[in-house]
Amino acid sequence: MTDPNAIQPSELDQLPDRDPEETAEWRASLDAVAEAAGPHRAAYLMRRTLERAEGAGIALPKLLETDYVNTIPTAAEPAVPGDPEMEARITAWNRWNAAAMVTRGSKYGVGGHIATFASAAWLYETGFNHFFQGKEGDGSGDQLYIQGHASPGIYARAFLDGRLTEEHLDNFRREAGGNGLPSYPHPRRLPWLWEFPTVSMGLGPLSAIYQARFNRYLTNRGIKDVSSSHVWAFLGDGEMDEPESTAALALAAREELDNLTFVINCNLQRLDGPVRANFKIVQELEAQFRGAGWNVVKTLWGTAWDELFRLDTTGALLRRLREVPDAQIQTYQTRGAAYIREDFFGTDPALVEMAKLLGDDKILDCFHFSRGGHEPRKVYAAYKAAVEHKGAPTVILAQTVKGHTLGDGFASKNANHQMKKLTVDEFKTMRDLLGLPIRDADFADGTVPYGHPGADSPEVRYLQERRAALGGPAPARRVHPVAPLPAPAAKAFAAFDKGSGSQNVATTMAFVRLVKDLVRDKESGRRWVPIVPDEARTFGMESLFPSLGIYSPKGQTYEPVDRDQLMYYKEARNGQILNEGITEAGSMADFIAASTSYATHGETMIPFYIFYSMFGWQRTADQMWQLGDQLGRGFLVGATAGRTTLTGEGLQHADGHSPALAATNPAALTYDPAFAYEVAVIVREGLRRMYGEAQPGEDQNVFYYLTVYNEPLPQPAKPSASGVDEGIVKGLYRFNTAESAGLSPAANAPRIQLLGSGTAIHWALRAQRLLAEEWGVAADVWSATSWGELRRDAMEADAALLRGEERTPYVRQALHGAEGPVLAVSDYMRQVPDQIAQWVEQDYSSLGADGFGLSDTREAARRHFGVDAESIVVAALAQLARRGEVKATAVKEAREKYGL
Repeated sequence: MTDPNAIQPSELDQLPDRDPEETAEWRASLDAVAEAAGPHRAAYLMRRTLERAEGAGIALPKLLETDYVNTIPTAAEPAVPGDPEMEARITAWNRWNAAAMVTRGSKYGVGGHIATFASAAWLYETGFNHFFQGKEGDGSGDQLYIQGHASPGIYARAFLDGRLTEEHLDNFRREAGGNGLPSYPHPRRLPWLWEFPTVSMGLGPLSAIYQARFNRYLTNRGIKDVSSSHVWAFLGDGEMDEPESTAALALAAREELDNLTFVINCNLQRLDGPVRANFKIVQELEAQFRGAGWNVVKTLWGTAWDELFRLDTTGALLRRLREVPDAQIQTYQTRGAAYIREDFFGTDPALVEMAKLLGDDKILDCFHFSRGGHEPRKVYAAYKAAVEHKGAPTVILAQTVKGHTLGDGFASKNANHQMKKLTVDEFKTMRDLLGLPIRDADFADGTVPYGHPGADSPEVRYLQERRAALGGPAPARRVHPVAPLPAPAAKAFAAFDKGSGSQNVATTMAFVRLVKDLVRDKESGRRWVPIVPDEARTFGMESLFPSLGIYSPKGQTYEPVDRDQLMYYKEARNGQILNEGITEAGSMADFIAASTSYATHGETMIPFYIFYSMFGWQRTADQMWQLGDQLGRGFLVGATAGRTTLTGEGLQHADGHSPALAATNPAALTYDPAFAYEVAVIVREGLRRMYGEAQPGEDQNVFYYLTVYNEPLPQPAKPSASGVDEGIVKGLYRFNTAESAGLSPAANAPRIQLLGSGTAIHWALRAQRLLAEEWGVAADVWSATSWGELRRDAMEADAALLRGEERTPYVRQALHGAEGPVLAVSDYMRQVPDQIAQWVEQDYSSLGADGFGLSDTREAARRHFGVDAESIVVAALAQLARRGEVKATAVKEAREKYGL
């Protein structure tokens, strides 16, 4: 009996029910179906109704999870063009050679992975044979993000089509001797083959999203029409645990990136066990991607399962598939038919009856082998659906068996990621399974042979014909010959030579002003790509909004709140600025895509990414390595730099170590400029080196990291002495002497050399005056624009010496003959200036901001860390006292005088 006081369903709905009687009829119909045909039938009808509504464009929340079955039914699968039997033979050769390469290399102890490609072979082969556009046709071709652990299979295919030799395969993971193959996709190590480094898991999917987005950016800005390029990212289901893997899913859906497809190899295994032992990773990923707005295609079961689904008249099979956890699916892969009958089918009377109709061979075929990701017809259907879908990116969830075709010793075993070789007997079993014409006699001395049908064989001809029809070999990296960019007009840089007079200018503002002038250049201005994670106004970039526009594929569909202001917030379809929101990882992915456009698309772009320096290398250093590996070029700008310069923000914002982190990256040229004219010289040199005429032996595949400060200070004019520009670029030059500073030291005054970088040079200049006026010490002040470049040059000089070549490090040349000891100071930990200590011939000591940052005024913070002018004076006197050049009592007197 209904409680008249109970809250009725319509009362829980914020919207008024305009026809309660009709609503009641729908509810009654659903109740009737559930009672007469069971809850499964009722759920089936509801799902189909929701799918119909979604297809009709009726605004309803998306259905986030579907049954554990293929999205595309067998009857709807399109025929696969080409020769399926030929493609099966090609795939068999590639499977064999991938396993042989890793096994042969295992005797050297260099490792390798066999099981990943074994599970994903058809995911790649179907793409290579029918979908992946090469770079020798029109446009830029497709961009392929290959799963790192699958690299042996890609090498095996390149061996089959003649791009690699047996010698290459035998040098897998042994690069030192030449003709070696890197372990994973590394463009810097194999730049003609690999485009994208992917094995730092999580970065591949993130980068793929921003690459697809950057392709749209290039097209919408009229730089190059790359609308025919498709981005494919091959991922493992375990990799999706990385937060970067799913960090930008909403962006891809929001911007309708239907030029992007994720292919997730769901073999249900991480590196050391199940991905979701007690749950179902496919269902979890489906809900996650659907919730983010992606089109989801599930390719789970092979054709052997068709009979089982036809027999499932009660829905018992679907229910069982939904409830069995992934780890148990993995267990079925390694058990016999009797176990599967009892554990899987024995839980429901309807399934017991179904199992009676199935022979043991049928059960083993379904549970051991028949997966959607192992059948080219089902993979082809999924890929075709993906490339034809419009308005959203697609993710394909392809279920496979890790270690497929490698034998019972590999398939679905928890340890198979660490298993590096097969025995001869296991190879012979694999040979028979794949039907390859390899004789027992070919296993000379127990060594597994490589297999190749011959350069003129039908298999190789077919492979090459398919690739020719699709635009050439893949994967491949092509650096198109492009003319060097002409240097911008000199006046943009020279404007900083005269200084700022009485006006205080922060070096952050100087950099932004320089870029504002450079983007106006008729030749190269349109190629600048300004990237900022949300706080553009913090860095003074709002002046660029109305002139350059903020990129949005939708344009501006609203009236900005500040439209009546001069520097209003302007979004545009052809906008130049990438204003990314609060995502340093996304901004770095943007930067990588733009910085490698010279190779990916044959279009040189000049990205600069400006960010809180503390949240650059510390937060996204892995992506900086990815940038270097991918041979990217551009300017990273760590703004609000230094441990004591950003007032009030405190520990988490106070960067005292980014130059130390940057110094670990061989591709990074790290500069800490003190003055606006130094910023201009460094940017001009960076443009020349990365985008202009390369000098003999000069590596253009570098990127620049500049630290700039938010402390407004007078900007001096550039010294007129010769060699200043060279010193700025190389990392050190003398800014002034005690005499040129007008301090008139005594003829026999003790002398010291003060080296300062970035904002610290201002403390050194004040210390120079205090030393002269209060202690009778002459100090010369040097601007150390790059401790890292000084160290790099010195290390190269050391290496040359070992080769028998005489070469003096630049830092020693620059300081040669300078009187007295050297005291170096920066707004970073002492490790930063100490990089050059061993190459300085004078007595050397340093000051730095070691320890955690703190919130306070600049003056208080500098006193706390002992880097202010007075602390420099005391340290300088201590150095001179140790040498007997000033009285020892002077140190104590200075400490007391300055309250240290």
